[in-house]
Amino acid sequence: MIELVMTVLSGLALALGCFFMLSGAVGLLRFPDFYTRMHAAGMTDTLATFLVVGGLMLLAGWSLALFKLGLILLFIFFTSPTASHSLARAAQHSELRLADAQRPGSRESRETETRSMAAAETEVETDTVNVDRA
Repeated sequence: MIELVMTVLSGLALALGCFFMLSGAVGLLRFPDFYTRMHAAGMTDTLATFLVVGGLMLLAGWSLALFKLGLILLFIFFTSPTASHSLARAAQHSELRLADAQRPGSRESRETETRSMAAAETEVETDTVNVDRA
């Protein structure tokens, strides 16, 4: 009876881990900019790995494999968020910005477009004034 419960719990953890890995992959494809993609990948990667390795630990029983899986889980638990944080800091220092201003239809996009159109009109006016100086 206990083996059946452990097997069902393990299967549930493995299935949830696979679901979170797939949702992270969809997030990588669907989100607009680097920061949101990285957030989707980092959060779901850590949770999915925890669930998958936890499910495998339930199946392993008391053995050396359980100890090794525990070490793997501990390693990933600390390194995955650290790697995500390092990537975000590197992107921030390289002045990589969010994609809100580039999304069509957003308020920032309309304001940027209005400013660029006004600057282009001013540039055209300046060129027509300085035609005789060239």
